[in-house]
Amino acid sequence: MEIDLLRNYPKTKRNTQARSEEKTDAVRAIARQFGQQFFDGDRQYGYGGFKYFSRFWQPVVPDIQQQYGLNNTSSVLDVGCAKGFFLYDLKQLIPGINAKGIDISEYAIAHAKEEIKDDVACGCATELPYADNTFDFVMSVNTVHNLERDQCGRALAEIMRVSKGNAFITVDAFRNAEEEERMFEWNLTAKTIMHVDQWKAFFDEVGYTGDYFWFIP
Repeated sequence: MEIDLLRNYPKTKRNTQARSEEKTDAVRAIARQFGQQFFDGDRQYGYGGFKYFSRFWQPVVPDIQQQYGLNNTSSVLDVGCAKGFFLYDLKQLIPGINAKGIDISEYAIAHAKEEIKDDVACGCATELPYADNTFDFVMSVNTVHNLERDQCGRALAEIMRVSKGNAFITVDAFRNAEEEERMFEWNLTAKTIMHVDQWKAFFDEVGYTGDYFWFIP
């Protein structure tokens, strides 16, 4: 189902044209290493300082909890968890919940929020190190599109494999020519960007049956 579970995540006004002018192939190559430069380096390489603020995920977590009926006996996986800020806020709302995170970035995992460091690990979305049907809910926000198309499909299949059916992802997408232009001006790390209808067909192709929504700057 298409559902915007990030509707309460704070939105910022983006100057996509200005961003496009500074996004060279060299800059994208550095950003795609997902290291210190991407998270805490100069703004041109990524976040320009990736720090915890409660105003980001705290308004979002209750919607996710309600949508998937999460409680303190539930198990959750965040694929592309970065420094674990979502996991921290989820655990604050639902004490005792079994929440894990995985991310390709050794830097992000090493600098994860102290309270959840034991719950995060370094790994790739295409080979999730968990048994089938391990998690009640699996989430992946703005992550799988950073892979080439075939690997993106593999990651989506892995998300479904380790979940018990409930999953939610967001991916870079566009619905018209104007949004497509803005998307490619803004893009820094994504390798798979498609029209929303192409994404839906791709989900069917690779067997992704979870929920989804789009990142469109």
